[in-house]
Amino acid sequence: MEGKRTAIIDIGSNSIRLVVYQGPPRLPAILFNEKVLAGLGRSLAETGAIDAEAMKLAGAALRRFGALVQEMACHDVRTVATAAVRDAANGADLIRLAERLGLNVELLSGAQEAKAAGRGVLSAIPEADGIVGDLGGGSLELVRIAWGHVHEHVSFPLGVLRLAALRSKGGFPRRVERILEDAGWSGAGRGKPLYLVGGSWRSLGRVDIHDRGYPLPVLHGYEMPASRIDLLRRKLPMLDKAQFKAVPHLSAGRVPTLCAAADLLGAILPVLGCSGTIVSAFGLREGLLFERLSPSEAAMDPLVVAARDEGRQLGRFPEHGDLLNRWIAPLFESEPVTDSRLRHAACLLADTSWRANPEFRVELGIETALHGNWVAVDGRGRAMMAAALAASLGAQPPYPTPIPLLAPAKDISTATAWGLAIRLAQRLSGGVAGPLHGTAICRTGDGIELIFDDGDLALSGEAVEKRLKALGAALGLPARLSRKH
Repeated sequence: MEGKRTAIIDIGSNSIRLVVYQGPPRLPAILFNEKVLAGLGRSLAETGAIDAEAMKLAGAALRRFGALVQEMACHDVRTVATAAVRDAANGADLIRLAERLGLNVELLSGAQEAKAAGRGVLSAIPEADGIVGDLGGGSLELVRIAWGHVHEHVSFPLGVLRLAALRSKGGFPRRVERILEDAGWSGAGRGKPLYLVGGSWRSLGRVDIHDRGYPLPVLHGYEMPASRIDLLRRKLPMLDKAQFKAVPHLSAGRVPTLCAAADLLGAILPVLGCSGTIVSAFGLREGLLFERLSPSEAAMDPLVVAARDEGRQLGRFPEHGDLLNRWIAPLFESEPVTDSRLRHAACLLADTSWRANPEFRVELGIETALHGNWVAVDGRGRAMMAAALAASLGAQPPYPTPIPLLAPAKDISTATAWGLAIRLAQRLSGGVAGPLHGTAICRTGDGIELIFDDGDLALSGEAVEKRLKALGAALGLPARLSRKH
């Protein structure tokens, strides 16, 4: 149910995190997100147990999180534990502590952890085809995903909190290579991307975005080629505290693990044969949500679902976005499906800026498209959505940076036409459904026609004709009004 709240408490080897979700089951919004870097796995290599300080931090975190989910009236609370609790001699003590606080802990096996990470990536990137690498504090899971399904999977005791011993002995890349080869994973990702999951690898992505000056500071979907990873491995040991602090949204608690995370990534890429890396903001927790969906829910487009929910929350007329998309679709029938879904998302978001100061509606539309919490969309797609929203709100090309840096001029022109079609529909209809049901727009052999029922001719006028003319100019076609025959 969309109005109910779901919570996941994730007891990981490095951090313990509470995330509270609410919204459409296919892609619920995050209402609350908090982590405590308890470091449950930091002493495992030496003692085989969770140390007393980590246990104390974990107890305090679980007590707070247990109280919060009650105060937030979460109807479904799922508490899971992974490698550190699974492998520690005193892991059962932590589970009993959680149970005394009213939390029923599911101790995930390595296979369950791997499958959940794989499903999390598929939830956000349905077309993903490659290897998921989920790097935690206590373990590294590798998962083969393709065609919307999880395939082979394996768990290694190669979490960032366990790498110090391996790295200190020398020959680290060769040691990692042997571990993967012995498990039969050599060449498993030949020519495919490695999808990066886990706080330390995501933090590497943040550092690389900052270091490159990449124009779209959005972590999900960010691509790092092997050459950038090699460069990071050389640069990270030379960065000081101030330089790390300058990286936006980089958690100070992740900094000590960055060098180990980069070294491990540099070691496994050539063994797997992966073509490069793609950062995924979704992982184990999202996979746990995804695996509960019905097949029809799981098949939904996460970008369209999220945009529809945003339009429902912020727009004036909840049904307007889908109707807009259907109304303008005849103008763009030859488009590939990959673009038509971007157009659909832009239509769903087209009315979300109406409350803003009129002087800043264009800026808000662009901001929504470029920096919204979307998945299943890359930089090009975000730029096209931004151009469409800008045009729908009255802006004209050239659009501000970074839009022209993220998509080719031809794609920006296509998105501008989407925006002008949306702009025409909104002026014609006043934002309500009736006028769009009583009119149609289409391409003819020599132009485009806006077709009215006799009873709806009163809706035509100078403003409508002006916007129709602008749309025709963008498409390079003459435009005219006509009546239904």
